[in-house]
Amino acid sequence: MRKVTNEKNTRIILHILIWAVILGLPIYAARRFQMGTNFLLTYYTIAAISALIFYTNYLFLIPLLFYQKKRYRYYISALALVFFFYFISDFAHEQIFSYISENGNSEQLNRPPGEERRLKPPQPPMRRPRFIIAVPNAHFIGYTSSSLFMVFLSLGLRVLERQSKIEKMQGEIEKAKLNAELTILKNQISPHFFFNTLNNIYSLIGRNNEDSKNAVIKLSKMMRYVLNESGQDNKLLSEEIEFMNNYIDLMKLRIGAKTRLNVNFPTEYKDLMIPHLLFVTFIENAFKYGISVQEESYVNISLEFGEYDILFKCENGLPESNKGSIFTSTGIGLENLKKRLNLLYPDRHELEINRTKNKFEVNLIIQL
Repeated sequence: MRKVTNEKNTRIILHILIWAVILGLPIYAARRFQMGTNFLLTYYTIAAISALIFYTNYLFLIPLLFYQKKRYRYYISALALVFFFYFISDFAHEQIFSYISENGNSEQLNRPPGEERRLKPPQPPMRRPRFIIAVPNAHFIGYTSSSLFMVFLSLGLRVLERQSKIEKMQGEIEKAKLNAELTILKNQISPHFFFNTLNNIYSLIGRNNEDSKNAVIKLSKMMRYVLNESGQDNKLLSEEIEFMNNYIDLMKLRIGAKTRLNVNFPTEYKDLMIPHLLFVTFIENAFKYGISVQEESYVNISLEFGEYDILFKCENGLPESNKGSIFTSTGIGLENLKKRLNLLYPDRHELEINRTKNKFEVNLIIQL
């Protein structure tokens, strides 16, 4: 509502400024070129009638008829408006001509001596020809062209304003739709992360009760972070790195001696705002499918910063013992992440996923 009010106030101020210029220029011209009061009287009469035509059409006819799909009624009403104000204009001009004829010599006063000889002798009062349908006079032609111009000008301006308003509303609707989609996707990622972590803890319970207890404590802290910040779209990069480190520490509890883990997160960086839980899905998949107790396996995770971009890399091996679970995986988390990236960074990210027989690699570049 505040935004609509501000736009309305801006439009009103703009109209006032335009009319201030239109009404102020003749005063300057009259003083600059010594045109006299007759010029101002004629000009302001025409301006007043033009303003009445403009705003009658702008404020009433267009919203009540043109926007309501009553086009024939609108065109008839617009012509009736022009025809009605013609008689008012004709009467006003008749009075102006009479005034000028009766007071035409008043401007000859206070002229320098001798200039009167260069003036033409006063002419008898003339009355302007009345309106004749068969042979239109100059006033009729001038009035018709100017009044029709005002009608089409107000129509065009009103239509452009309405179109601009519609486009803004469509943009806001689209933005709301994108936010809703992002919220749904983020809410899907959190349970996906939660269930994967629970499965990891379940695998520890039978082997090491102490480690499983510590894992539950870490999981509760992480889920508190996820749930408390679930309403926020962006988080500080430092908080997200801390969250990823906690998750990796939790995953270390299930890593055996045959798994190599390399994590390279920078310690000095510009603390930016990034989307919540953006990288954790890749890390989840790496630990889920990349480590094995029976075979040699590895997981490499790194985060690098350029001047205008962020580069995230995650690579893991594909042990033979895990390939069955890979083929049966639904891939919900990864698909949701792709959708989030397309919504959050359209044309500003590069996601490269390479998969071979023994390796799965992800390279994500985000342009800041």
